[in-house]
Amino acid sequence: MLQSSTSFHHAACRYSSMVALILAFFLPFLQGPSIADIDKARDALRPFLNALATVESNGKDDAIGDNGNALGRYQLWQVYWQDAVDYCPEIEGRYKDVTNKVYAERCVVAYLMRYCPKAVAASDYEVMARTHNGGPKGHKRKATIGYWKKVERALESR
Repeated sequence: MLQSSTSFHHAACRYSSMVALILAFFLPFLQGPSIADIDKARDALRPFLNALATVESNGKDDAIGDNGNALGRYQLWQVYWQDAVDYCPEIEGRYKDVTNKVYAERCVVAYLMRYCPKAVAASDYEVMARTHNGGPKGHKRKATIGYWKKVERALESR
């Protein structure tokens, strides 16, 4: 009996060591961007963010929509905010902070970096707008095409 429990203990230790090694290797890839990365992207995406704010709320930080479920200039729902903060914990704060322009922009950029990183890197405004409007797979949904057209018009009017 002692031998089998010792074998189990050694196997558990080997397993724990393997899990720790895997986490040590992959953890840097699983963590989201830093605030500095997000702020750099915010600067690069300025025309897009301005157009998005125009479409969502006419740039009003105190806007409340969707029967009280959406707040701020980007009309962020709490689940959207939570996705952004989970991806980039450095954002911190509370949901109601999305009524602050800089804070809300960081949430939008973190969300987009999480769900459409290639579009962010390429400044693919259509994919980003449709993802913002329709969720992680929103860029594939026909229902978000009209929303993109509104953002596109706002971009063109600037």
